[in-house]
Amino acid sequence: MLDISLYDSLMPLADFRTDPAELIVLSVLSEGASYGYAITKRVAGLSEGQLKMGPGQLYPLLARLEKDKLVSCSWEAVKSAATEAEGGPGRKRKWYRLTAKGRKRLAQRIEAHRRHAAIVERFIGPATSEAGTA
Repeated sequence: MLDISLYDSLMPLADFRTDPAELIVLSVLSEGASYGYAITKRVAGLSEGQLKMGPGQLYPLLARLEKDKLVSCSWEAVKSAATEAEGGPGRKRKWYRLTAKGRKRLAQRIEAHRRHAAIVERFIGPATSEAGTA
């Protein structure tokens, strides 16, 4: 007799194609509210310069996260010394905050990533110090 419950715990192959950028941005926002440029700097810093998230990738992702209610947004006026002296309104900066739904999605993405990494490790084996050997 076939045990159907076994298949309930299998990871669909489609789960392997999840967007790592979403996981990364949600992780950065879990540290606290941030704005676009600061997010890109944090990603570059945490990855020691290995990852670069440009505006063409970041802002469409943030718009999707906002639409999906995974992040909430607010605007803040930012005044420089020049605009302060002139009495101008300054430029606006959009701040992004993780919502409860976003925290739940982050937890799901972390779990899926860890399962995925564990499965891939079974195929490639542990890292070795010699190039080309496994």
